Amino acid sequence: MSLPPLILASGSAVRAHLLRQAGVAFEIVNSQIDEDEIKTRFADRETSPLALKLAEEKALAVSRLHPDAIIIGADQILSCKGCRFDKPRTMAEARENLLFFRGERHTLHSGIALAKSGAIIWGLEQEAHLTMRGFTHVYLDHYLAELGEKVMTSVGCYQLEGPGIQLFQSIEGDYFTILGLPLLPLLAELRRHGLVMP
Repeated sequence: MSLPPLILASGSAVRAHLLRQAGVAFEIVNSQIDEDEIKTRFADRETSPLALKLAEEKALAVSRLHPDAIIIGADQILSCKGCRFDKPRTMAEARENLLFFRGERHTLHSGIALAKSGAIIWGLEQEAHLTMRGFTHVYLDHYLAELGEKVMTSVGCYQLEGPGIQLFQSIEGDYFTILGLPLLPLLAELRRHGLVMP
C-alpha cells in the first residue's frame, strides 16, 4: 500500500530546511490564503489561537487542491506588551520593532496543523518566551547593517541560528517552536500516519 504524499503548505525556507534535515520527504505548495483577512477576525492583539488558525487555513487551502495528500500548515505570531506583530515591511519598521522589543519579554506562538481531504486531522500551538537584552543603538545599527533585508524574513527580525542570538538575555521554550515549526510533535504525528519510520 502506497503512502499519501506529504506537502508543506509554506514558502518558509527555515521550515523546509528543518524537515529536510529530519529526513522527511515532502513537496512544497504555497497556500494563497488572505492572512490579513483572517487576522482581522482576531480583535485581541495578543490572542494565542491565531497562529493555529492561520496554520489550519493554509493546510486546508492546499488540501482542497490535493485531497489525497497530507498537508502541513504552519504559522507564527509574535506578541509583546499586549501588541501583536507581523513581519516588518521595511527596514525602518524592523528598527522600530527591535527598539520596542529591547529589554522586554515577548512570546512566539507557533501553530501547526495537518489536513487531509479538505479537513483538519491534527493541530497544535506551542509558545516560547524570549527576553531581549538592553542592547545599545550602536549594536542595533551594526546588527541591521550586517543582516540587511534578511531581518524582514522573520516576525521578530532575528534568526537564533545566526547573529540574532546576540539580541537575547534569556530564552524559555523549544528551539523548533522558536523557528516556527514544533518539530517533535509533528514527527510523532507523521509517524502515527506512517509517513516517517516508527
